[in-house]
Amino acid sequence: MATVSTTGALASPGVGSGLDVNAIVSKLMAVESQPLTALAQTEASYQAKISAYGTLKGGLAALQSSLAGLVSAASMRGVTASIADAAVASVSAGTGAAPGTYALTVTQLAQSHKIASTGFAGVNDVVGTGTLTFDFGTVSGATFATNGAGAKTVTIGAGRATLAGIRDAVNAAGIGVSATIVNDGSVNGNRLVFTSVATGAANSLKVTTADDDGNALDAAGLSQLAYDPAGGAGTGRNMTQMVVAQNALLTIDGIDVSKASNVVTDAIEGVTLNLAKANPATPTTLTVVADSSGISRSVQGFVKAYNELAASIKTLTKYDAANRKASILTGDSAPRIVQSQLRSIIGSAPLGIGGAYGTLSQVGVSFLVDGTLNLDSAKLTAAVTADPAAVARLFAAVGTVSDSLLSVDVTGTSAQAGTYAVDIAQLATRGAAVGTGAAGLAITAGVNDELVLSVDGVAATVTLAPGTYASAAALATDLQARINGSGGFAANGSSVTVTQSAGILTLASARYGSQSTVTVSGNAAAGLFGGAATETAGVDVAGSIGGFAARGIGQTLFGAAGTAVDGMHVQVSGGTTGARGDITYTQGYASRLDRALASLLGNDGVVAASTTGVTRRIADIGHRREQMSSRLAKLEQTYRAQFQTLDTLLSQMSTTSTALQQQLASLPKISQN
Repeated sequence: MATVSTTGALASPGVGSGLDVNAIVSKLMAVESQPLTALAQTEASYQAKISAYGTLKGGLAALQSSLAGLVSAASMRGVTASIADAAVASVSAGTGAAPGTYALTVTQLAQSHKIASTGFAGVNDVVGTGTLTFDFGTVSGATFATNGAGAKTVTIGAGRATLAGIRDAVNAAGIGVSATIVNDGSVNGNRLVFTSVATGAANSLKVTTADDDGNALDAAGLSQLAYDPAGGAGTGRNMTQMVVAQNALLTIDGIDVSKASNVVTDAIEGVTLNLAKANPATPTTLTVVADSSGISRSVQGFVKAYNELAASIKTLTKYDAANRKASILTGDSAPRIVQSQLRSIIGSAPLGIGGAYGTLSQVGVSFLVDGTLNLDSAKLTAAVTADPAAVARLFAAVGTVSDSLLSVDVTGTSAQAGTYAVDIAQLATRGAAVGTGAAGLAITAGVNDELVLSVDGVAATVTLAPGTYASAAALATDLQARINGSGGFAANGSSVTVTQSAGILTLASARYGSQSTVTVSGNAAAGLFGGAATETAGVDVAGSIGGFAARGIGQTLFGAAGTAVDGMHVQVSGGTTGARGDITYTQGYASRLDRALASLLGNDGVVAASTTGVTRRIADIGHRREQMSSRLAKLEQTYRAQFQTLDTLLSQMSTTSTALQQQLASLPKISQN
């Protein structure tokens, strides 16, 4: 008999019986597997839908990107600036620049202060140890007046006591001073040069030393690097001025202008001048003109992106009636919802905007019969030229205020177009410490020279130089410079202003609101503030926007969440309490489209919801496929086992038949005679 496997597939199915078990089982399983084929086809159609949703999403994202230059009114105020003599300056114009022509004369360029030491034989010559303190201010004759930016101290230890070491220590400190070594070619030709990083007359350098050799005013040790305009050689001024600090001097339309930097950003509103050369004899012409090309390009980009999206939706949803063939998203709700929302926005007039340019058609954008947009470039250019602000309002979200001491910014998508009254219940204040008597002007080391203070929650100790100040104003200026020069305050973004009135000092944080605090102590506090200082914490602005109570932080009111003013931020720079006029907020086409697209593309949007639904169906198909595959595997085993049994039975019957035939053949034949 043929050997037959009793487990799994037949080793040689059909051997002995002639039955083609493999072919029979294969055909039976082909019939049983037809549902799997149907699932695969359904899955392929779902995968195609996901790809189609991806195409739709890409078109929506491209449309949203095309609105970037239209959603903000500031980005639409296009101007360009040019100058007749480009060797004098380069110019650029930005937000706020108004068209005009200006006569420009540059008398002198701004310069940084440079001072140089005496010569040393080598860069590794030892100079001395101690501390170098750099202050910045204005020099008039032998008088130095600090600019209040803060004195900076660099410690020179034994490892940095050489000419090169001091150079490296100053540069590493990042205090606004650049240190270099210049060799003039002589025997003792290595000279250390200190340069103020900032240009301008008010950034002249004063360098004082605390020399470890015990004498900070002689010409030995670290004192060799002292530079006090009031001193002399060997008495505090041992470096030599190489380049005087000076402001840039220019004349604009006959108006004299002095600026600390050669980059002038505030002489003409919105215009930046990069001064390069003086032209005292011959004025040059600076021209600022309106530039509508940016708006035109942005509108063209929007029209192009919208039409590409419309074409994509048409391809994804069309039905070929001749061949009775549907596209991937034919009948799908997602593209219909997208199309309906976008067309509704574009086809309606935005709220709060009227006048000559209150609809898209008035600036040359209109629908064609096929649902795409058409742009009349000539009409758009004419509108931008006639009233660029109106065109900006037509597209952008714009908030305007009737009070010059208010400004408004809107973030998010919750704020609604409309006019909202602003009422201020409380103005923001700054934390301060105010003296109760006139400040003492005499400072004695170790007696009344140390002020311990906390500003906005950051603590620091300031040490005043011994001596007698000329006035309370001079004391206030020096105290402000020393406090603001403290690294801890600068790292926290904190600073102070120190003022005096009738000799009484007021030390106030530059920050507004409840986080603004000032406390003072230390052995100098009583003398500086004429006794115990009166310390007052700042308070936040308080009020309402549109009748809704707003949250105040510093000088900013934040519109109440869940209301029509949610997302409005109103900066209150001063003024009085009470009614402060209105905010008018309008939403142009680009702004409304941007909001709609953000919703459509969001996690809860129609595209994501549709994609998620199809993805779940694909996952369900995978689960069903696993179950069906498992069932088919078991069914195949059953079929094979059954046909194996049949094959064995047929084989046995064949063997029996053969044996019987052999036995019958061996029987003696019966004679007929």
